[in-house]
Amino acid sequence: MSKKATYGTVLLFTLIYVLSFVDRQIVAVLGVQIRNALQLSNFQIGLLYGPAFSFIYAVAGIPMGRLADKTSRKGMICLGLFIWSFMTVVSGFAASFFFLVTARLFVGLSQAMLSPAVYSYLADTFSHQKRATIFSFYTGGIFIGVGLSFLVGGSISMAYDWRMAMVSVGVPGLIIAPITWWFLKEPKRPNQKTEVENNTFSEIAELLKKKTIRWHLIGFSSLACTGYTLLAFVGNLFSDTFNQPELIPKFGWFMMGVAVTVVLSGRVADWLAKRKPEYRFLMGIAAALGGLPFYLFGLFQPNPTTAFICVGIGVLISSSYNGVAAALLQYFVRSDQRALAGGVYLFVISIAGFGLGPPVGGWLIDTVFSGPYAVSYSFITITIFCSTLATISFVQAMKTYHQDVVPTDC
Repeated sequence: MSKKATYGTVLLFTLIYVLSFVDRQIVAVLGVQIRNALQLSNFQIGLLYGPAFSFIYAVAGIPMGRLADKTSRKGMICLGLFIWSFMTVVSGFAASFFFLVTARLFVGLSQAMLSPAVYSYLADTFSHQKRATIFSFYTGGIFIGVGLSFLVGGSISMAYDWRMAMVSVGVPGLIIAPITWWFLKEPKRPNQKTEVENNTFSEIAELLKKKTIRWHLIGFSSLACTGYTLLAFVGNLFSDTFNQPELIPKFGWFMMGVAVTVVLSGRVADWLAKRKPEYRFLMGIAAALGGLPFYLFGLFQPNPTTAFICVGIGVLISSSYNGVAAALLQYFVRSDQRALAGGVYLFVISIAGFGLGPPVGGWLIDTVFSGPYAVSYSFITITIFCSTLATISFVQAMKTYHQDVVPTDC
């Protein structure tokens, strides 16, 4: 594969990842409208955004990862893209909570096909020296997608309604899927074989024996919990707390800005690794602690504009870890475990991030905190706990880095 085609593939994967997060995040962007139209509670919106998607996404991620290590990554990427796009369009015709939950289950199942296959594809295509940068470029698509879900989906919903927004964001994936099939070429896999063909569970057990991988998963899933909780209720924050729903679509600009900080974080991680490879984890610590002061100051401001700016800056910093997290895991696994490791990573961050953060946040809003700043108290409680746990985990991971790293990926 030529260098031009290789980087073209990265751009295509990033575009697909953008579409996946537009379709994944759109429920939170439209959450207030859906809640009011279908007469739901904040807890139900948290379930719809979180567990209805994340549990099936998490459970499916591991077998999808194993499948991507054995079969066509190209086929999995294209099929997943078509299914989740179609189910997003179908969601625009939902008349009940049950209908939306069912559609979200299919979105979660099909999106589980994407990243394990892409992680394996990219790791087999680029050298380990560039891995954090390339993975960060790909995962930057998360925040372009989230940003577009606010800007495009939010704007369409305000001009028309939430149903039109759902249909509009789902259609592009139906167009891109056949183009992707035509463009992608399956890369060659390294000729690395194990002496014994292990089953999936024994492979996972082998991965989790490494302390660095365990600390990695605890730390980055904690950061995911913070990020997904904010995304789930940022609409409530500006609509219910500050009575400024027009700020919701504009928040998309900050989310798109995170795509830049993610790439910068990856570049810095690759630079730090030239001094000491374990310093890659410092970017996780920076994400865990860097956003806290802005959240603490901004979430309780009486001025909506000040709150908007501070929370936005907090997001730029606290979400910058995503590319580094995905790349780091690849340094501790064999080439025939790349997609499986990606599936395990997605399983853990989905359970802790999507699965726990939004419903716990919704429960805190509904039952524990009250008053105009209930959303703020809920989010900051989760953030302080998760940031502390993440920082401790990354410090521990750096201590065991060299005993667990695969020698060829130092």
